[in-house]
Amino acid sequence: MSTGFERDRDEFARGARAVVVLPDRGDSSRDADARLEESAGLAAAIGLEVVDRVALRVRQPRPATLIGSGQVEELATRVAMEDASLVVVDAALTPIQQRNLETGLKAKVIDRTGLILEIFGERAATAEGRLQVELAHLDYQSGRLVRSWTHLERQRGGFGFLGGPGETQIEADRRMIRDRMARLRRELEQVSRTRGLHRERRQRAPWPVIALVGYTNAGKSTLFNRLTGAHVMAENLLFATLDPTLRQISLPGLDKAILSDTVGFVSDLPTQLVAAFKATLEEVVSADLLIHVRDIAHPDTEAQRTDVEGVLAELGVTDTTPRFEAWNKLDLLDDDDRAAVLADAARRDGVMTISALTGEGVDALVEAVAAKLTEGHRRYTITLPASDGASLAWLHAHGEVVDQHDADETVTVEVRLGAEDHARFERRLAERAE
Repeated sequence: MSTGFERDRDEFARGARAVVVLPDRGDSSRDADARLEESAGLAAAIGLEVVDRVALRVRQPRPATLIGSGQVEELATRVAMEDASLVVVDAALTPIQQRNLETGLKAKVIDRTGLILEIFGERAATAEGRLQVELAHLDYQSGRLVRSWTHLERQRGGFGFLGGPGETQIEADRRMIRDRMARLRRELEQVSRTRGLHRERRQRAPWPVIALVGYTNAGKSTLFNRLTGAHVMAENLLFATLDPTLRQISLPGLDKAILSDTVGFVSDLPTQLVAAFKATLEEVVSADLLIHVRDIAHPDTEAQRTDVEGVLAELGVTDTTPRFEAWNKLDLLDDDDRAAVLADAARRDGVMTISALTGEGVDALVEAVAAKLTEGHRRYTITLPASDGASLAWLHAHGEVVDQHDADETVTVEVRLGAEDHARFERRLAERAE
């Protein structure tokens, strides 16, 4: 009888029976049950059937197996009883630990990083997203080489963490990986240059860019759809959105703004993914304003906030970028918790309470964002020739026209403009007069 890790990959497709294991060292601020729930959600995100969840107290991590030998035996019994073919360990495993656990448990073992990368591999919908995830996957696996590399020629989602027997031709594999990574980096550099050109054109426009950020499944895509009328995938599913989506919206006092929906963050987000998705997340770095969407009903909402802020800092987003926290999912709170959340939010600056699902509080959030983006705008009285429709249109596009009086040969407008936009308008008039 073959062991789990010797079986063909087809046995680890959607519907495979999996046991989720949380090695708990007791040093986390997170709730153990919530962490197990998140791990099970990650497994479900690629269609695995979670048949058991186990939290194991780990006082001293073992170099060979992470958990103790007695715990390995106990876990092996549970895996056999559940007829599970896969064990998901919510921790980062070394290649040695992974292989030893597979031997001891007689089942395929995948760690948190591998699981997240597998999800990203299945979900990446664009050519750019697939390049980014494949680069991250190769970076992760380059030190392991415990799987075959035939997936490099396969046209499928995912990247084959969950199967493949081989440990053959390791040197050839390493060379192939290095060459492939070099090609991917060159292609992604081109992607980054292209994004930079698009960003420069938008900045010349100049329409403000608002980026939605937050922990995965916090409700960013639901809010994005409500604000834009778009139909971006929004499900109760971890990592429902991978590829960035940009849409034009109108805000009070602003004719146009660009709203960007980004990939959700997660605790212990693999460094390979942060590096690979830098080109995509540059939209966040260059945004004029961030809306940090938080699932305020989640038991680990504060820890999730810390994780998101940590990733933003890693990306180079500074505290000088204006931001709001949108405390989402009010609809999931009972009356007492809701009252406590509303009272807490009222004591804080830059916090808005919303339900993206029902629309509660969204209008107030929009008004607050518009007010922040138009801060410092002054009211100007400008008289134009009646024939200068282009300048009048420019004022409508870049400012808030409060009043307008038409005469036979002139048009007088009262308009609110930022100092920079007013200076640009003055330069525009001077250039047209030359």
